[in-house]
Amino acid sequence: MAIASFSATLLEAKRRLGLSFAELGAPMGRDEVWVASLLHGQSTASAEEAQQLLEMLQLDPALAAELTTYPVKGALNPTLPTDPLLYRFYEILQVYGMPLKDVIQEKFGDGIMSAIDFSLHVDKVEDPKGDRVKVTMNGKFLPYRKW
Repeated sequence: MAIASFSATLLEAKRRLGLSFAELGAPMGRDEVWVASLLHGQSTASAEEAQQLLEMLQLDPALAAELTTYPVKGALNPTLPTDPLLYRFYEILQVYGMPLKDVIQEKFGDGIMSAIDFSLHVDKVEDPKGDRVKVTMNGKFLPYRKW
């Protein structure tokens, strides 16, 4: 999957400076997943956040306009992902998507989980049998409206 050139510039600066997404997010008061989303062109920064980020990445402040422009969300290639980590998330939805939908709708009714009023956190859970990845999604429930 190709990364847009602007995202590649941001990610290269992050790598060059040895910064983590959490380190970039802390001064802005933003979560590491949101910062990663911003660097991948899927979120919008305020003017202040853009300036802070560009300063931390030692990049030209003139690039702020690119970070404050509304993105085309979900603009990934619609083909099946081949990256093993991304594929596993696809596989999880293939195996557990319908059960997850049924459980959510059984508990909340006919509707969806918002991806707008939403947060996502990734945690490392140490385990003697091998560290585990804990992904927490928290989205507002939006019932379908009848009219």
